[in-house]
Amino acid sequence: MKKKRWIKASATLAAAVALACSLYTSEADAKAPDVYGGIMNEYEYEEVVFITGQPVVFKGDSKAAKFTESEKNGKRTETHSLKLVNENGDELTRSFTYEFDTKSQTAVGQFTENGNVKSFKEEIVIDDVAYVLKDYQYSNSIWHDKLAANLYYSGNAEIRKIYETDVKKGEKAKRIDVYITSKNDGYENFWGATETKLTDAVYMHDDLGTFTVKSKVSNSKSKTFVYEESKPSLSNVPGGYLVATNADAISEYTYEVPNLKSTGTIQLNTEYSTRNERLAVPKFRDLATHWAKEDIEKLYSLGVYDDESNFFSPGTPMLRYDFAIAVAKAIDSRVELEPATKKNPTPKALFDDVAVPKTAKDRDQYAYFASIVEKGVIRGENGLFKPTNSLTRQQAAVIMIRALGMEHIAPDPGYQTSYADDARIADYARDGVYVAQELGIMMGDPATNMFNPYKPLTRAQASAIITRFLQYLEEDLQQNYRDDVLLFN
Repeated sequence: MKKKRWIKASATLAAAVALACSLYTSEADAKAPDVYGGIMNEYEYEEVVFITGQPVVFKGDSKAAKFTESEKNGKRTETHSLKLVNENGDELTRSFTYEFDTKSQTAVGQFTENGNVKSFKEEIVIDDVAYVLKDYQYSNSIWHDKLAANLYYSGNAEIRKIYETDVKKGEKAKRIDVYITSKNDGYENFWGATETKLTDAVYMHDDLGTFTVKSKVSNSKSKTFVYEESKPSLSNVPGGYLVATNADAISEYTYEVPNLKSTGTIQLNTEYSTRNERLAVPKFRDLATHWAKEDIEKLYSLGVYDDESNFFSPGTPMLRYDFAIAVAKAIDSRVELEPATKKNPTPKALFDDVAVPKTAKDRDQYAYFASIVEKGVIRGENGLFKPTNSLTRQQAAVIMIRALGMEHIAPDPGYQTSYADDARIADYARDGVYVAQELGIMMGDPATNMFNPYKPLTRAQASAIITRFLQYLEEDLQQNYRDDVLLFN
């Protein structure tokens, strides 16, 4: 039987986006553990040290390398503890605690973290010479932009460390000053998490003079959807969907030590164990040869759709309310609705024409709708949302680009799109239409070069657009934050 690979997708960074109970949560983290180019999986940690001017590799299991994180009272604390011994008997011992103060800018959905080292101890023993950390300065700050579909972040670190060799009484210690600058960029969403960190280190060594080490490290998560055909010929379904969750880390060190006439590149890579899960099998009877069959079945398997009928009705119009919920489910966005009380039997409706449902199932659906209303992804007009109206193409473009928070990449106001019917695009939708085309999420009619902004979308067409929206979250962001950064830096 032939197995068909579907698409590559990225898994969530569970702790950061509060999805720990999700079906798609992985134990793997998608953040580089520190600024030293080290990589890790669930079993071991590996790092290259250059304190002697030559690369020395250290590796240790999860007992020898521990990285923990906690949050309390608006502070986030990271604790790193390493005690590694390599095959030559060299030792790397490092422990530090870093505390971040969080400051929120609620109006723009952003927050910053500015950190200080509470304690730092380090000793490196190579060829029986001990290099002891005598003094340090460590500054780290991170900016976060939390949007409906993504959490973007960017950080900077500046470090100065002074080592001295541990010598016998009467001998003069050697001093090594290390200046480190590090820049990291990453994103997290329900489907993807990738971080790439670029670090430059300048060593000023009493014996070796000045030399440099650059490191590039990237951590990422990925999922691959596979269609598995049923082996039994009399199976009640022809096949089902399997999702394989993977995570990996890659690192590259480039060093140049002029006094030793030594240059080189060292690469490290590791992977986490694969995690397989089966998904629900759709049983729609009106999709057998439909062009959007795979898109619709994928969204159903992932829980974006939960139709109970055996008929999807792909040619019927997609309603505004249904599309809003589908997008919210696709990015796993929801809020907890306030319980009814005697003083307030029913929570206040967000729009005059969208009542808060009374049944548990409908309220669960409404919670998704409420979440992206609160996050500014969808907006009504004059207190109305018109939930049963057909969704237009320009409305769909606006909703998805607002969810991504990418309106800012459109040109300054006053520009025109490349579509022949540009004049018909509403002012409120122009940025969404432009960016949707730039990102490859929505395109116009290639035969006429028309966008047809007011044309209603069918349920099939809307499914294809949501699928491309997910592919952007799953694949395009990962390529941009990993491959593009590593290639051009």
